[in-house]
Amino acid sequence: MKKSNGIKKVNAAVFISGTGSNLKNLIRFSLKKNSKFNINLIISNNIKAKGLKYAKEFRIKKKIVNYKNISSAEKSILIILKKSKIRLICLAGFMKILSKNFLKEFNGPVVNIHPSLLPKYKGLNTHQRAIDANEKFSGCTVHYVSSKLDSGKIILQKKVKILKKDNLNSLTKKVLKQEHLLYPKALNKIYSNL
Repeated sequence: MKKSNGIKKVNAAVFISGTGSNLKNLIRFSLKKNSKFNINLIISNNIKAKGLKYAKEFRIKKKIVNYKNISSAEKSILIILKKSKIRLICLAGFMKILSKNFLKEFNGPVVNIHPSLLPKYKGLNTHQRAIDANEKFSGCTVHYVSSKLDSGKIILQKKVKILKKDNLNSLTKKVLKQEHLLYPKALNKIYSNL
């Protein structure tokens, strides 16, 4: 844990599989005075993940893990997390499910952001499913990760109104904007006693 202006900051790793817009947002927030966390490590299961460019841009250590064998992938992730003194894992579009064993072995919170108002619309294609069901609202949820998909305890949620004119693209953009506000707030909330 580093101190920044007298505030203790928790070492965090962000796991990504894609573009990394939430990753970039978390990195930017982590550099602010009021942030309770530092991002020290980026892990990806996808060598082509666009978000990996932020490792270079912000000089953060990165590790690409081959997921052909889940148990050896998770073992190597746990080793690097320990070496890097990581106390918090943030999933940001990470397209792999962490095993019960991994969650037990890691010493700290594992947090995810999901693009729906859980417990509604777990899994994929959340925006299209919300539109197809004529929902009046969608949104995003930051929650603790448990061994059941998108089922851990909710930390924070943000509602987004679905308008008649909304389509998949417009709703995705609206919710993503709220994700960027909600995720850092939720992480700071976890460590509000620091």
